[in-house]
Amino acid sequence: MSREESLAIIIPALDEEAIIGEVVTSLRRSLQPGAEVRIIVVDNGSTDSTAVVARAAGAEVVSEPTRGYGRACAAGVAAAAGAELIVLLDGDGADDPADLAAILAPLRSGEADLVVGVRTRRERGAMTLAQAWGNQLAALVIRVIYGARVRDLGPFRAIRHRHLLGLEMAEMTYGWSTEMLVKCLRARLRYREVEVFYRRRTGVSKVGGTVAGSVRAGLAILGTVARYARWAPAGTPAGRAVRA
Repeated sequence: MSREESLAIIIPALDEEAIIGEVVTSLRRSLQPGAEVRIIVVDNGSTDSTAVVARAAGAEVVSEPTRGYGRACAAGVAAAAGAELIVLLDGDGADDPADLAAILAPLRSGEADLVVGVRTRRERGAMTLAQAWGNQLAALVIRVIYGARVRDLGPFRAIRHRHLLGLEMAEMTYGWSTEMLVKCLRARLRYREVEVFYRRRTGVSKVGGTVAGSVRAGLAILGTVARYARWAPAGTPAGRAVRA
């Protein structure tokens, strides 16, 4: 490419004051000197000082008081109008900002339209057994239904803004990331995976920290996989996804 495409990094966050400042600072260190990048933290109804800490670290802060992972992501995407590339990662410190360049490389080289970080290298305790098994089950179901080689539904990912808008995202809770992936497959966008490191999160997980949260998330993810099996972009006929 003749120029570097503009980039916005979106971080949904709920009660992450203990780590969000380090996440923002680490992302800054991972960027090329002089890079014009927007780091947008979406405060999803925090009861602590997440917004204050994020702003002090140099991030733009967007408020989305109605809780829901998908709602927070959608608010960040709306705030990122004008950016050509979108990166999403969690605000709990589990995703390693050092992997940012690897996530962006296939997108910037024109080899992919959606890039997802596969958590093959994990710090001990980074995922509970239920999370790991649930993630593998969802990936297996996607492989069977969509015919694509999917290994992980990781949150660290990159996509072109225009492609993301074309997916007509509708899942406003746990199913957001899964919806993005399966709709990309249905839209015949080029999907790539890169291996990333996954760390133990700071604080208690809102999903994997409880049995009830894990069950709700798992059901939402599997429901999302099934719901969009016949989806097609507006103005195109429903057809089979190509293998990624």
